[in-house]
Amino acid sequence: MAKKGTIEMENGEKIEIEFFPEDAPNTVANFEKLANEGFYDGVVFHRVIPGFVSQGGDPTGTGMGGSGTTIKCETANNPNKHEAGSLSMAHAGKDTGSSQFFLVHEPQPHLNGVHTVFGKITSGLETAKNMKQGDKMKKVTVFEA
Repeated sequence: MAKKGTIEMENGEKIEIEFFPEDAPNTVANFEKLANEGFYDGVVFHRVIPGFVSQGGDPTGTGMGGSGTTIKCETANNPNKHEAGSLSMAHAGKDTGSSQFFLVHEPQPHLNGVHTVFGKITSGLETAKNMKQGDKMKKVTVFEA
């Protein structure tokens, strides 16, 4: 079974995601745990740079917060690249990922091998591209499909 998810925005729009547990098992498990705990619900996208990324997952909304735990990067042998629609783990340096993630608007090859790509948008890329800083996630879910 495939692992999928939905980011439901406060404005009613949705972003649908397919995860890559075979390539980034710990990153997917971390995101799923946080989503199941409601961690992302009500959290804003604090960094939106058109043509680059929409980044969220910081409960403080400043870009400086996280979940209180860290995970290791899963870039070695990960075949996924930072293409339009990629879901990737943000970090402040190697092995410091926590809860912040970003949705890639356009290919960003300079991020390959630096950040862990752990999923891709299957529907709603335009929603990610059209976000404004401060747009809020209403509910994030992860499920088997």
